[in-house]
Amino acid sequence: MATTTAQSRTVLERFPAGAPRGSWPAEEYAAAQREQGHDARVVMALDSDQFLVVTDTP
Repeated sequence: MATTTAQSRTVLERFPAGAPRGSWPAEEYAAAQREQGHDARVVMALDSDQFLVVTDTP
């Protein structure tokens, strides 16, 4: 039997999806956060057309 736990996400930063070609500001920000020990990742918010840098919080 699989057990799931409720997790919430904290949005650390938002970036518009229309960044210049070859520019990845959301990925760069997430990488900087990971270097500081945060479990940050990038997700796409389709409803707002933004990249969100999030971290899961228990």
